Amino acid sequence: MRWNYVFYIVGILTFFLGVLMAIPLLCALYYKDSSVAALIMSMAVTTAAGAGLYLFFRGPKTEYLSQREGMAIVAIGWTAVGLFGALPFYWNGVFDLFIDAFFESVSGFTTTGASVMTNIEAVPKGLLLWRSLIQWLGGMGIIVLSVAILPFLGVGGMQLYKAEVPSPVPDKLKPRISDTAKILWKVYALISLAQLLMLLIGGMGFYDALCHTLTTLPTGGFSTKNLSIAHYDSVYFDVVVMIFMVLAGINFSLHYQFMKGGTLAFWKDSECRFFLAVVLVLTLVVSFNIHGAVYQTVGEALRFGSFQVISIVTTTGFATADYNQWPSMSKLILLLCMFLGASAGSTGGGMKCMRIMICFKYCYKELFNLLHPHAVTTVKIGGKSVSDTVIRSILGFLALYMGLFALCSVLLAGMGVDVVTSVSAVAASIGNIGPGFHLVGPVGNYAEIPTMGKWLLVWCMLLGRLEIYTIIIFLVPEFWRK
Repeated sequence: MRWNYVFYIVGILTFFLGVLMAIPLLCALYYKDSSVAALIMSMAVTTAAGAGLYLFFRGPKTEYLSQREGMAIVAIGWTAVGLFGALPFYWNGVFDLFIDAFFESVSGFTTTGASVMTNIEAVPKGLLLWRSLIQWLGGMGIIVLSVAILPFLGVGGMQLYKAEVPSPVPDKLKPRISDTAKILWKVYALISLAQLLMLLIGGMGFYDALCHTLTTLPTGGFSTKNLSIAHYDSVYFDVVVMIFMVLAGINFSLHYQFMKGGTLAFWKDSECRFFLAVVLVLTLVVSFNIHGAVYQTVGEALRFGSFQVISIVTTTGFATADYNQWPSMSKLILLLCMFLGASAGSTGGGMKCMRIMICFKYCYKELFNLLHPHAVTTVKIGGKSVSDTVIRSILGFLALYMGLFALCSVLLAGMGVDVVTSVSAVAASIGNIGPGFHLVGPVGNYAEIPTMGKWLLVWCMLLGRLEIYTIIIFLVPEFWRK
């Protein structure tokens, strides 16, 4: 492990983060709010720390980056940006405790959307824009962005990309990994611009439209309003946000193929068909369940049922209804949606539809082999065989995911948190969703979680965003051996 090179790259990321603080600073200056001083101090400290790490650990350019070094850069890099991203919240006095500011920052960068703010609308506009911007950066990945704009990382960029991109098998759209990252970011920015225009057409103010756009495409869910999207009580805004949540939940390489003229790109992809089918079926089931029990008309049931299902399946976390008051069946379906997640290669969290599909097909193959022990069978996705290496990795991931979910739920419950809140808070954190049930439901937040519980959930957010392995590998003794 060349730790000097690891911290050299982390220094570049930190410096870049400090430079980006100029965006919310300009917003704060425009609105003349109270966050100007905190943003200036944070920007100065962050850029200075980044420059210091860069200069102190700078060495000869390397042409190789090992997998261990790639994982270390990603894990330490995300922790660092979470720490420095918390400074504006803490120094402005939004939170009295640093853990609250750190929780909010990590929740933003990991696109979880879990918040400890009790009155969002009282927070200065500059800080709310920063809160939205860090979700947008975290959506496609600040590490991928660095690979796209910092080509001097060399061929080692693939190790960073593999460690960061939330997908079982990263898609290389171009031979050069930096070109792939640039394409993904261009697609990401273009779709974001489209949503911004749609919200403006509907009459939403530019500031709110920008903030909600920055938190929809990364499937983050931070809002500038205490009641989230429910504040607007608008069918138009509900539909626009739902459309872009679905787009964010689809593999971004398919968006690129569609833009290049592949009109059937979405239909040809088996995972995309599975994802859309799941959303449709669960929407119909939940809407049927809440019709009559909560909403008296079919239109209302479909409107609110579809929004909540899409929001949680895509792990966005926006809300237009208090689903804590819904029938038990609907609440259980929403809880299960927290584990499912969106497509691989999307900005969504959770286990990912690809993994669930492969797991189901593998289970079917095992049942088939019991009846036909001499048959030679393979698991196929999209007509292509899935290698045993990928299957083992996916089964290991699912086992780790459920095991860590169970462990963290027990630990949180041991801190005095009730069972429903504990289970849903951990599921929502490790799945990068945000709102859960009971205390952490859509009309609540994470402010009442004990301090140690917040540290635990921060770890869960990083676990989920970096696909378990990148974080948990640090606990394996072999990682530290030569």
